Amino acid sequence: MRAAEPVQRRRDSLDLRSPSEHRLMTWVIFLPFLAALAAPLLFRVLGRFTGLALALLPAGLTLYLATRLPWNGAELLTATPWATGLGVNFAIRLDGLSASFALLISGIGVLILIYSAGYFGSDRRQGRFYAFLLAFMGAMLGIVLADDLITLYVFWELTSLFSFLLIGFDHKKPEARTAALKSLLVTTGGGLAMLAGFVLLIIAATQAGKPLAEAARISALAGLELRGSPFYAPALILIVIGAFTKSAQFPFHFWLPAAMTAPTPVSAYLHSATMV
Repeated sequence: MRAAEPVQRRRDSLDLRSPSEHRLMTWVIFLPFLAALAAPLLFRVLGRFTGLALALLPAGLTLYLATRLPWNGAELLTATPWATGLGVNFAIRLDGLSASFALLISGIGVLILIYSAGYFGSDRRQGRFYAFLLAFMGAMLGIVLADDLITLYVFWELTSLFSFLLIGFDHKKPEARTAALKSLLVTTGGGLAMLAGFVLLIIAATQAGKPLAEAARISALAGLELRGSPFYAPALILIVIGAFTKSAQFPFHFWLPAAMTAPTPVSAYLHSATMV
């Protein structure tokens, strides 16, 4: 993988052009995944205080994002080649909207982790729980900060995977296993519909003159007129179906009430995730 190739649009006095800013934005997504790997080991050392210690990570991310809130249309765009033959980049976009959602994800994550420390007490399964929760947080951050349709889809399905693991955390309970499977089938099915919509959107963008390397970039699609393409309407329908399944909208809403069999911290974070 080659080094990141930052692209910057500067519209006001906010300085986001330094290479360190681009590296830090990548770490915003991947730090929760690294913390997820460390959580089981950390629990062996800190025990019931693990949740409080881990809450420091999203707290730090919240403070960092709060100081990087763009104003007046400023945005940071950075891309690292991923699958160049397919025109796929690991691309990140930080603008006012994505920063606001990222703040919600990390800020609510702080509260959930603090609450979890008291909720689980001396439960020996905490290490596994915190690993799933932090990975879920990282996947949500990846969704809101992604500037590439395929990258967005990867994180989209990761949220489905980790929500399945969180809902089925009490896997000895039949109702927990049923609810977890229901959520996985609905959200991954919707995710596949969304992927099909993304592919149609990329085809429409290439037909409109965009090179394949840019056709999947969300920022590049923003100003492109695609409504005249025959692929536009089916792409829109498929993407909306994917969004409806994840956000538990009618008629795909039935998985979320069933998911309330999960531990209370999971229920709280899932509700906030469906809103995001």
